[in-house]
Amino acid sequence: MRRAVTFLLLLAALVAPAAARADDGQVEHARTEVARARELVDESLAAAQAGDRERAYDLAREAYLDHFEYAEIPLRLRDPNLVLDVEFAFAKLRNGIREGAPLSELDDVAGELAIGLRKVDVALADPGIAAPIIAFFFAFTILFREGLEAVLLLAILLGSLEAGRARGFRRPLALGVLAAVGASVLTWVLASVVIDIAPLQRELLEGVTAVLAVAVLFFVSFWLVSQLNQRRRMEFMRARTAGAIAAGSGLAFFGLGFTAVFREGFETALFYQALLLFTQGLLEWVVLGVLTAVAALVVVGWAVLKLGKRLPVKQLLLAGASTLLVLSVAFAGNAVRSLQEGDWISVTPIDGGWARLPVLLAELTGIHPTREGIFVQLLLLGVYVTGAAYMFAWRPLRRRSLEAAASA
Repeated sequence: MRRAVTFLLLLAALVAPAAARADDGQVEHARTEVARARELVDESLAAAQAGDRERAYDLAREAYLDHFEYAEIPLRLRDPNLVLDVEFAFAKLRNGIREGAPLSELDDVAGELAIGLRKVDVALADPGIAAPIIAFFFAFTILFREGLEAVLLLAILLGSLEAGRARGFRRPLALGVLAAVGASVLTWVLASVVIDIAPLQRELLEGVTAVLAVAVLFFVSFWLVSQLNQRRRMEFMRARTAGAIAAGSGLAFFGLGFTAVFREGFETALFYQALLLFTQGLLEWVVLGVLTAVAALVVVGWAVLKLGKRLPVKQLLLAGASTLLVLSVAFAGNAVRSLQEGDWISVTPIDGGWARLPVLLAELTGIHPTREGIFVQLLLLGVYVTGAAYMFAWRPLRRRSLEAAASA
């Protein structure tokens, strides 16, 4: 009996790698067929635009029957609903071509189908090691940096209340904070609903969301770097607290707590919306990053608010701001890619394999093999490098030169 069990275990150990290799081969073949299906959909749309509806129908039919069907079996194990969505989109394209639908309608269906096939490729792709780590790191940094800013602001507010002997206003301040958290969650939900039901091209929505996130990240990060002097931040919040104490109104403290937290919450909701658009297939790593950030913020909040511990605030905020700047570069590349897919920006492919990253890594870094996307990313990166050189090299050097001249 023992020998039989040992034999079965050895057989399983030998068969499992072979099965895994076979499955990997099937998945890679399926991804190749999906790529060919996307090309045939583009050719079908071009034939319809040229007036050859018969050829357009044959190409759309070939894309589905001869290519996409190879991906259905491995895809059903991962995302059965996505299989149905793509099947319906293929049927809608074929029916539209056969029934003489307007070209604008066919263009919309082909765009919807392109998005679906891209999702299929992402669902079938091997995540590797780098992509999950980057997704976790970005998800953690967004919440931790924004949450750390909120914790520091609350610590300053509570300290000002103690100094002003206004502890009775803690309750309205806490209610304002809770209302801000609720409003931030509601903002995220409303943004999700708008993206799902808005009567606009999906690519345009993705591009606009990413551009908005880049703009906010740009200004927030540069503002944060310029405000790394904690004394300046403390003086500002103490002045606002003194004004609320002078007003003597619980509503004023409610508003103070709300505004101190909601700005961070609004930014967090926007950044996560943009991140989730480009992390399909890595959702569990994003969730893990969020949960880890929540746990870290609980520890930091307890240390700062309850124990009065002093943290290396400047270093933490600088590290967070730097990561958000890198994230904005990734969002910029993805914004260009989405607008290119919606035919809002021209496409100039880059020859060679250096810009052709694995699909999940490309989604996270925003590096896609087009000159327009790489140019925008390099331009934005150049602005950040120039700003960093000004903030941390030229300005301190100039200040020391002025101080030396004054002392002389």
